[in-house]
Amino acid sequence: MDQIQTPFPHMTATIPVPTVWIQSLSEFRLPPPTDRHIQVLMDRNTEGALQTAEKEELAALAALSEALSLLRAQALQLLGRSQE
Repeated sequence: MDQIQTPFPHMTATIPVPTVWIQSLSEFRLPPPTDRHIQVLMDRNTEGALQTAEKEELAALAALSEALSLLRAQALQLLGRSQE
């Protein structure tokens, strides 16, 4: 088991976490259809063709994607591996 620290500074507890959980986090990705949808929205945004609701959707999906990337990076760091 590895030890993982909470990202919240006011919470200093370290808890044991099964390595397989950390491995799962390191491999977690958005589903391919969602990735393709983000790409379509980004392309349309570049063309200036997004409606307001689509811009909001793109912003939310981009934030989710970034958060998942950060979780993967932290998991990989705990596993002693570099970003894939």
